[in-house]
Amino acid sequence: MRPEPAHMHPRDFSMDSFQYSLPVDRIAAHPLPQRDASRLLWYEQAIIRDAQFADLPELLPEGSALLFNDSRVLPARLLFRKPSGGWVELFCLEPHDRRQEISGALEQEGESIWNCLIGGASKWKRGQVLEKSAELAGREVVLQARFIFKESDYFSIGFSWVPQSIPFAAILQLFGSVPLPPYLGRQAEPEDRERYQTIYGHREGSVAAPTAGLHFTDSVLNRLEEKKIAMRFVTLHVGAGTFKPVISPTLDGHTMHEEAIEVSRSTLFLLQQQDPRSLIAVGTTSLRTLESLYWLGWKTIDNPHLSPESLHLGQWDAYSVDPNGMPAETAFRGLLEWLDRNQLSTLFARTRLLIAPGYLIRTARGLLTNFHQPGSTLLLLVAAFIGEDWKRIYAHAVEKNYRMLSYGDCSLLFRN
Repeated sequence: MRPEPAHMHPRDFSMDSFQYSLPVDRIAAHPLPQRDASRLLWYEQAIIRDAQFADLPELLPEGSALLFNDSRVLPARLLFRKPSGGWVELFCLEPHDRRQEISGALEQEGESIWNCLIGGASKWKRGQVLEKSAELAGREVVLQARFIFKESDYFSIGFSWVPQSIPFAAILQLFGSVPLPPYLGRQAEPEDRERYQTIYGHREGSVAAPTAGLHFTDSVLNRLEEKKIAMRFVTLHVGAGTFKPVISPTLDGHTMHEEAIEVSRSTLFLLQQQDPRSLIAVGTTSLRTLESLYWLGWKTIDNPHLSPESLHLGQWDAYSVDPNGMPAETAFRGLLEWLDRNQLSTLFARTRLLIAPGYLIRTARGLLTNFHQPGSTLLLLVAAFIGEDWKRIYAHAVEKNYRMLSYGDCSLLFRN
């Protein structure tokens, strides 16, 4: 495979350049008994070393700051049995009204409309109401689902339930199951309720885990604190599109999924003061959030009167403008000033940013991340972060029997 010309726009890249051989037996179908017992591939200054995740505090330079994604995975899969005996599976993706914050939709009582994927949609007759019941605190809870309409890539489903005083979040906890990645090839089991969550996640809204964070334990976090490694938290609710393969020959034919970002003013203030050379993103979602914040900051500087409803980032927006070398500090300050002008304490935005080779990383020097699927947008992000050496890293991981994908081992990657 020849490298793509440096001047080529990422949308014209051939996806053949981002494949590697992944034996099926390398995919970790289950987590290890101990979270921090995973192996850690350490890459710095073009040198690859093998370590253990529990060694992370000793591997990080003094003065480092870790940025975590504190989103929590919803039990978003709902299985309904039809009166005829067949099954229909609903996968809740996001509230139907995309202007509504996920937290607000989860607090709704009595009814809620969500965009969903459907397994067995052809078996669900229009107008037919699906129903299931369970017991909660000694009371019978009845949940109904109604088909509303179909969009190009999702279905809008109306949920209603009694007693109506129960929030939708509790309905999902009662009836739902963990939406494991399809490449694991198995149904969710009781252990996944805990293990497909980070120990620090507390803001419900994701339908896939920020998997780099799955390795952290209280012991590792305590040792990081003892070493005075700063820890910051942002929220990016991971969508099902993170598993969406790039099936087009080039990136131009791929539509990047949109995800919701939530960042407090206090975190933005700390990021504005942080030296990007000391910042390490925990997971691709944290890095995508950081880079999205950079471009959203640029937008608020370019257009100070931008409304909160217009604060979003398109798939190719970052490739169509020149920020004239604007440092991350300036971009984050721009967001802080925009929050002040709009009398907001929290930034809410949406991003479709696609990070691929040719993209210039502006906000972090390090990336802690699991190993990703061949030909995925997550692998493209890794390739953009460290360059062509991604091929050496992944070849090493396969050769040395690293466990791959969501429940697999981890890597600590530093840009030169």
